[in-house]
Amino acid sequence: MANNTVAPGKVLSTPGSAGRISPEGTQVLSKKKLQDLVREIDPNEQLDEDVEEMLLQIADDFIESVVTAACQLARHRKSNTLEVKDVQLHLERQWNMWIPGYGSDEIRPFKKACTTEAHKQRMALIRKTTKK
Repeated sequence: MANNTVAPGKVLSTPGSAGRISPEGTQVLSKKKLQDLVREIDPNEQLDEDVEEMLLQIADDFIESVVTAACQLARHRKSNTLEVKDVQLHLERQWNMWIPGYGSDEIRPFKKACTTEAHKQRMALIRKTTKK
């Protein structure tokens, strides 16, 4: 299947790493984009081939898990359409991520984690010992 046409009911895929099936040509992050991103952070940094492959696999797995969970949320709403709010809800609840500029324009309050008394005592002890 060299020409990207797929017969009805067939999935265009090849065996991926660890025996998994991954669609051909559906990688969101390419090696070139990854290299550009690394160069943007540090122009002198060069990633090993294995590291690039691992990062690309992690990115693909993350995107796949987010889309799967968002589709489940859409199904739970009894909808056949995946909407931005489904993805946002999953990212916010599971990954504590909020993507500004998508969905509602409400200002997101910053949730400060409550500090337990035991943590305060440990921190006071650490500060006391580091001052000596």
